Amino acid sequence: MIEWFMWVQLVLAVVIGLFAVVVGFVGWKPNDYTVGSLVLVELLLIAQLVVSLVAPAVGNPPRGNVLEFWVYGVSVLLVPPATIVWALIDRTRWSTVVLGAGAFTVAVMLYRMYEIWFALN
Repeated sequence: MIEWFMWVQLVLAVVIGLFAVVVGFVGWKPNDYTVGSLVLVELLLIAQLVVSLVAPAVGNPPRGNVLEFWVYGVSVLLVPPATIVWALIDRTRWSTVVLGAGAFTVAVMLYRMYEIWFALN
């Protein structure tokens, strides 16, 4: 895990979460902007997965519980697709709010992965 990359992802997930929640409360239904922003979050999570696979081989092993880290890593990959499916099935403003909640969930789980990797807990 690369620390600066995690912080970029975390800030982006929070900004996207705020955006989706605000526009959801305003009344927007899921659209290309809200769903696309969660796709961006998912792509960054996939990049984080690749980085986490390569990092131990180049001298940056996790200091915390490896199993716990990977359980979080695999679980967080499921959050954006689940919220996107929800948004595509239930085309109401509340599913846009769910997209925001999914982005916030990703931010929290990323921070926990950071804590585990660097043994900050």
